[in-house]
Amino acid sequence: MNVRQAALDTLIKIEQGGAYSTIAVNDLLKQKKLAPKDVGLYTELVYGTLGRKRTLDYILEKRIQNPRKLDRFVLPLLRMSVYQLFYLDKVPDRAVLHEAVEIAKKRGHSGTGKFVNGVLRNVLRDGFPDLSTLPDVERIAIEHSHPDWLVADWVDTYGVEATEAMCKLNNEPAPVTVRVNRKQTTVEAVMNRLADEGVLTSRSELSEDGLVIESGNVHATSLIDEGLLSVQDESSMLVADAIGVDANDDVLDACATTGGKAMHTAERMDGGSLTALDLHPHKAKLIERQAKRLQIDGVTALALDARSAGDKFERESFDRILLDVPCSGLGVIRRKPDIKWTKDKAGLAGLPKVQREIIDAVLPLLKRGGTLVYSTCTIDPSENEQQADYILSNGLTWDDTLRERLPHAVRSMVPSDRAELKLLPTSFGTDGFYIAAFKKEV
Repeated sequence: MNVRQAALDTLIKIEQGGAYSTIAVNDLLKQKKLAPKDVGLYTELVYGTLGRKRTLDYILEKRIQNPRKLDRFVLPLLRMSVYQLFYLDKVPDRAVLHEAVEIAKKRGHSGTGKFVNGVLRNVLRDGFPDLSTLPDVERIAIEHSHPDWLVADWVDTYGVEATEAMCKLNNEPAPVTVRVNRKQTTVEAVMNRLADEGVLTSRSELSEDGLVIESGNVHATSLIDEGLLSVQDESSMLVADAIGVDANDDVLDACATTGGKAMHTAERMDGGSLTALDLHPHKAKLIERQAKRLQIDGVTALALDARSAGDKFERESFDRILLDVPCSGLGVIRRKPDIKWTKDKAGLAGLPKVQREIIDAVLPLLKRGGTLVYSTCTIDPSENEQQADYILSNGLTWDDTLRERLPHAVRSMVPSDRAELKLLPTSFGTDGFYIAAFKKEV
């Protein structure tokens, strides 16, 4: 399969069919229709075009009078082509134009090819637009391709310089990081085995269980299937440290999704129990498969809305509770660039209410003296610090021992008066993440 045609098909599937970018890309790669040498360019074209959509549309909008009249493939094709012209130095301009025109003629007709050729030649002639005279919010939004509303919110919270740095980083490829299942092996043994298979790694700065893939394809090895590795971002690996589980604890992960944090926690247990909830039955089955793959006992996965947890469990049933609540996900834009375009401020406004409903339902299940960890993969104060204050208003106190459980690299980032940690994407190059720890008084 032609790599640019494959990328175009995926872009159409995501932008017009509503598919998630990560799922659409993985589905195509699993079909193995691309030559191994083309996989890198394919993923670059898909994620790069999605990530730079705001910039690409700004460049194209003056050259397309009525985009609604175009065949459904033309605008994605133009975006992908302009992305290559300005962001992929190794691809010659003539090759970009030739491929785009050929695809346009094949999917449309000769007139479509002429239109695409004319637009791209005008883009090349005019060069990249000068954005320097625009107001800061508009300039950052266009230059680094983020929604204006999001840039404005971040500027209000973090300032212009920090916002621009985050937006810039969000357009760079995210690192691949994995968690070693130290219940089954050692970090050193995994590093050596991966090296033997051509995958070079370095130790994570943020987790004693983590590795950063420096080169090679970890998915081409068998270590994940064998249960020795799990793909996980370094920031979310900190959650297991924050929980600080004891071997025999009874633990509840109330919003487990596919169970990454739950499994990391369970890997540190020996004889206790971990109950993982998710609203969707297929995710509960995924958690069960995860536990089997990792050879972990004592895990129970249930399809249950966390807001109904009080109907299922007795009060004060759990020593530790993780509330990794549904959130806006704006800390993971680097990995999922379509988040920028599929979410809006109005649509996210109801999230804090849902999060508080989950908090209200789950807090009574924590034993006296127990620990509750609240976490999100966003950097929005309304979903983080304000929710921490809400938990405090319900009778819990800060867990002052959180700092001691976290790695040295982040301990100084925990405030002296609040047991919470916020990682911006620029802090360590990880996902944006928030963690807060609380105690229920005896």
